[in-house]
Amino acid sequence: MNFWSSCGFTQLRRNARGWLMPTADYFALLLNRPEMALVPESCKAEVRLHKALQAAPLKAVLATELEQIKDADARHNYQVFLSFREGLIASGTLEGYYRSLFAQTAINTPPVFIDLLVQSILRNVLDDCTDAQEVRAAELLFRHQRIAIQDGQVLAADREAVDHYSETAGLGELGRLLLESKASLRTANFKVLTPDNAQRYWSAPERHPFLLDLTHEITQELSHGLTLRMARARSGLQALARILEKWVWHFCAVQVHIQPEASVEDTAWRWHTGLDAESSAILNRMYEGQAVETDQMQRLISLFRLTFTNPQDVQPELANKPVYLGFAMNAEKVLRIKPQNLLLNLPLASP
Repeated sequence: MNFWSSCGFTQLRRNARGWLMPTADYFALLLNRPEMALVPESCKAEVRLHKALQAAPLKAVLATELEQIKDADARHNYQVFLSFREGLIASGTLEGYYRSLFAQTAINTPPVFIDLLVQSILRNVLDDCTDAQEVRAAELLFRHQRIAIQDGQVLAADREAVDHYSETAGLGELGRLLLESKASLRTANFKVLTPDNAQRYWSAPERHPFLLDLTHEITQELSHGLTLRMARARSGLQALARILEKWVWHFCAVQVHIQPEASVEDTAWRWHTGLDAESSAILNRMYEGQAVETDQMQRLISLFRLTFTNPQDVQPELANKPVYLGFAMNAEKVLRIKPQNLLLNLPLASP
């Protein structure tokens, strides 16, 4: 399957380990991104440098060439791009550079470049994937999601797609003008991704229009006061768990099994990792036995139980003990997973 075509995967090359090596074509692609593209206000020095880099993306750039760019923001963008380029070249692979970022005291690489790294790496990991739900779940690792509770379902919608629709009703500049004139427009038509519409996901433009169902289970009230609870076999939580397993394997060559959990019933809880800032705070308070405010607990979308296939891969004192993971939306109901948390905070026997 061909997906995420804009991330530059086809401009990258694999090394013997299967990690991605940057190429001149990859940097040329980055120069065409909106953050780096020329605008009508671009001065002659910026136009000259941009064209020179497009022709030779690996060319050395003199300080004087940057100083001649009149606009301070444009000049800063080129400094960031060149720093990113040199860092990738020095590391040799996208994976190596990504890991090195979080060993630094301060991270100067902009989030947009970090998200591009994650997307390209996941595109590599999922190169042979034919499961649309897994690919959609992988988007949670590099794209913000808006979370909605609807008819008992927990649904994740791509924030950029939702915000774009709310501003234009999906009709571009025309839609924006109509909304400003308070004209009546059709309502949003975001579909929950299912096996029945998976083919449409593969062929959809990269506006990420499909919702991912992150519901744990279906609750159905029966007669005589009985309640039936059924696990959702096609829940996006299972797909996300598979993605996280592949993420750990790709970077650490360690096999883990990850299973969604509705709660932690473990009196010998030893280790946990939040996949975002919100869940980290919640899990820390739970682990320390502190009370968690109701509204904060309601932001917790799911927990996961991670176990190591080979106990020798984990620190000896934690052998045969699970690691609990969690992810949560913030007060604005936005989910922002930080996949580096999983790599940095696993109790591995060796780095």
